[in-house]
Amino acid sequence: MQPKRTVIMISGRGSNMAALVEAAAEHGHPAKIVGVLSDKAEAPGLDYAARAGIATRVVARADYASADLHDGAIDEALEELGAELVCLAGYMRKLSPGFVRKWLGRVINIHPSLLPLFRGLNSHRQALEAGVRIHGCTVHFVTPAIDAGPIIAQAAVPVLPDDSEETLAARVLAMEHKLYPRALRLVAEGKVQMQGERTAFQGFRVLRESSDRALFAPEPDTGVVDVESLARFTP
Repeated sequence: MQPKRTVIMISGRGSNMAALVEAAAEHGHPAKIVGVLSDKAEAPGLDYAARAGIATRVVARADYASADLHDGAIDEALEELGAELVCLAGYMRKLSPGFVRKWLGRVINIHPSLLPLFRGLNSHRQALEAGVRIHGCTVHFVTPAIDAGPIIAQAAVPVLPDDSEETLAARVLAMEHKLYPRALRLVAEGKVQMQGERTAFQGFRVLRESSDRALFAPEPDTGVVDVESLARFTP
């Protein structure tokens, strides 16, 4: 099977983009990164992509009279690159409904919360204000509603008693870099597909001996938050 031609869309530094590029460079990976597209010419991630030998495109919002025209130009760029899959990696603009409908089931995004909790901006602040003990990140299919598409994969991290937005964000970001490449692999292999309003999984086995595992943060017997044990529960 030929690897799926994949374009990554960014607006900034592109740390998740770099994680995807590194993973897809492995021999036999089911996705091939064929382009990086940004709505900002100054996005640092463009330099990384260029150094990696990946084609880059800038489609600046200021160059178009409306969001629909801007998304039309993005659509043209994706078609020129032969994109089969699109990964949003810190792309900070809402895509128009028409664009999403055309690419439905082929665009995925990573969001820094355990959706459906804490949609939109400032998810780490929302988590701290809500007092949750477990936070994390989610990869999902993109639909017209923000952060509401069918979930592909999630990963959890503990919220520590002395966390700030910055420390919690750093812990979640490190998990994003692990989760997003795994999710892209599942989609590119065809093991995960969007069907209607749900995610369909194919070729997965449920191990009976692991089906009753639980996560605790902090652990009830010791009061310790074991970051490594949480990490073992990632997809």
